[in-house]
Amino acid sequence: MTTPFLLTGLPLSGLLLFGADALAQTAPAVGDVNACTAIENDATRLACYDAATGRKTLSPAQADAAAEAARQQREAASDAERTALSRGERAKRAFSDVYTSEPEENALANAGKGSLLDSRWELAKDSKLGTFNFRAYKPVYLLPVFWSSNQNEMPHSPNPLNTVTTPQNLDAYETKFQLSFKTKALENLFGDNGDLWMGYTQSSRWQVYNADASRPFRETNYEPEVLLVFRNNYSFGGWKGRMSAIGLNHQSNGRADPLSRSWNRIMFNFGFDRDNWAIMARPWIRVSEERKDDDNPDISDYMGRGDVTIVHTIGQHQLSLMGRHSFRGGDRSHGALQFDWGFPIHNQLRGHLQIFDGYGESLIDYNHRATYIGLGVSLMEWY
Repeated sequence: MTTPFLLTGLPLSGLLLFGADALAQTAPAVGDVNACTAIENDATRLACYDAATGRKTLSPAQADAAAEAARQQREAASDAERTALSRGERAKRAFSDVYTSEPEENALANAGKGSLLDSRWELAKDSKLGTFNFRAYKPVYLLPVFWSSNQNEMPHSPNPLNTVTTPQNLDAYETKFQLSFKTKALENLFGDNGDLWMGYTQSSRWQVYNADASRPFRETNYEPEVLLVFRNNYSFGGWKGRMSAIGLNHQSNGRADPLSRSWNRIMFNFGFDRDNWAIMARPWIRVSEERKDDDNPDISDYMGRGDVTIVHTIGQHQLSLMGRHSFRGGDRSHGALQFDWGFPIHNQLRGHLQIFDGYGESLIDYNHRATYIGLGVSLMEWY
């Protein structure tokens, strides 16, 4: 059994207020600078000042074009320098005076500034805002209605110590909520690239309508992780490769046997975007455990060995589709799909629809297939 994260003891209302204060976006009228002074979050306050003063910045496409021009100029300079070397040191020095590298390096380091992934991971050189500031990570939402087509009343595992023998009393309707944030611990570990991020996600399923069972929390999953993130700048099939990362991920439900579930993974992230689209591909490798201590030895055959999330923004609407699979055939072929839609309701209040089908909606259900539909409100979507 693993120990839950400290946020477990905080009331949901307080956490949602924290999320709203830290993550809500402000869009003042041009010239209304005073509206920005009370904003605590650095990134939001800067965006507010930019909007209030009418400050214009390069679009992601313009930043990419400037980076491409800088790359071509650097390649041309390298070719010319090789030619100049053969003509002697004098010509080389004259050439070096003409082609200074700093403007080119700045343009290259600011490729994709303002793109979807840059706005979340501070990838461009001028987008970086320092360390230990709270940032959005995965969606933050409350789904008062979360319905399941097939309740998992007797969770089981190949490990006999993790198999329930008495059916649980579960309702088809419950409430689900998720909290998620990240913060940068170290910045620019390799020149002006390479940031170390720490993230945390917590999702809970609460049988709030099940009065007969005293309205228990059916399942809560805790997911701390550490990621070393690098800025990239390459093209792939019309998409821009913006980032790559490697990290460690722990996920557990903090419960005692036979309901204990947990696993550790080495994560690889590859992020791409274009216009109002973003893709995050995450293959992973499970860190193996001794079988006698393994709560769920076959979890990779159900929760998968990687996932891909596609996100599309349309105005204030954000649509995402996540798919994952075990990458095995036959009896070991399992996966899941999840669709999320965040939509505006009023001012900063947003609605959230979630549809899931497959295995592993939560850790306790890692080898249980069901369809889930949830409806509620969100404070922050994913991209």
